[in-house]
Amino acid sequence: MTPAFRRYVTADGFSQFGTHVTRVALPLVALLVLGAGPLELGLLGAAEMIGFLLFGLPAGVWVDRLRRKPILVTADVLRAGSLLSIPIAALFGALTLAQLYAVAVVVSVGTAFFDVAHLSFLPSIVAREQLPKGMGTLESVRSLAVLFGPGFGGWLVQVLTAPIAVVADAVSYMISAILLATVKAEETPSGGRVSVMEGLRYVFGHPILRLVGLVGAMNMFISGIWVIVRPLYLVGELGVGAAGYGLMISGAGVGGLLGALLAPRVIARFGHGLTMCGAAVLMWPLFVLVAFTGPGWRLVLYPVGMALVFLVAVMLDVAQGSYRQAICPEALRGRMNASLRFLMWGSLPLGGVVGGLLGEVVTVHQLLWISCLGSVAAHLPFVLVRAVRKLTITDDGGRAGAEEDGRA
Repeated sequence: MTPAFRRYVTADGFSQFGTHVTRVALPLVALLVLGAGPLELGLLGAAEMIGFLLFGLPAGVWVDRLRRKPILVTADVLRAGSLLSIPIAALFGALTLAQLYAVAVVVSVGTAFFDVAHLSFLPSIVAREQLPKGMGTLESVRSLAVLFGPGFGGWLVQVLTAPIAVVADAVSYMISAILLATVKAEETPSGGRVSVMEGLRYVFGHPILRLVGLVGAMNMFISGIWVIVRPLYLVGELGVGAAGYGLMISGAGVGGLLGALLAPRVIARFGHGLTMCGAAVLMWPLFVLVAFTGPGWRLVLYPVGMALVFLVAVMLDVAQGSYRQAICPEALRGRMNASLRFLMWGSLPLGGVVGGLLGEVVTVHQLLWISCLGSVAAHLPFVLVRAVRKLTITDDGGRAGAEEDGRA
């Protein structure tokens, strides 16, 4: 890989690490410092992803019209500045849930622009045939962040308090911005007027991308419930400490790292479609295993189960991610990614609100079962649609095999 790609990956590593520190610290600020309940945690989770719902589609237009590197740098700086307001307010005793919600919204808007630009920027610095390896490398970085970020975040919360732990994420975003500013890449933005509907039409008109959007939307809706049930069950119900909570979440990174390392080989051996289908099948027993998490020895089922879930989930993500980057025309790539991000991540805040409401009427353990069974159901379409197993990357836009069975 080129020096530009290495710098790009290093920047992503810092950003991902800080993000996973905050994913531990921010809910714990609400839960331990401000005494938030299930509904308040659900609203916070919704605020953390509302940017994709509000700005996911416009972000694609900006990314296709303008150079992507300045968008990445600006988004990092915006997120760093907003996060720094949390420890400052805490030091003066002025921190409120309203401020947490506001910061979460600002960060989510920055993340919406960053993620669309980040995905669309990758083909500018690696060749098409290297996309599976490039995506695998990014997933390896993300898995390392999951492995070390939550544990470090939990330790920071326990030693320095939750608001101060957020500083680590702000610093990581600034380092990412500095590194990305020095990446050299050949970009070809349109510079003219582009239609946001063109990206949606491309996604909905493509049988496999349409399916990817459907599965992603269902999966992220359930993830909105996971944002709530995880701290409530492990910390509130089972009494796991902040450091232990971070370490338990980190367990998922072990499986994710292995999945990222295996994904390019598995895709090369079985193809994108069979990899996606096989990973979806393996999700079923693994989420049921997680659902049996409980006190005593059953506590270990959560980190072990989630490590295995992430192993197959990362292979699925590399397969579908490299597939869509390879088949999409350059001029549409930003809006294609934005449309899918809008469909997928836009459903997460809705899941957070529904999860918060459910948390008020069912037990936390029942909410855990709802999350696990919902995750199983979300991946069913990849198994039920035969066209997925026949996927190939071709010059016809990746439709080979996808339309042999009619519409996916």
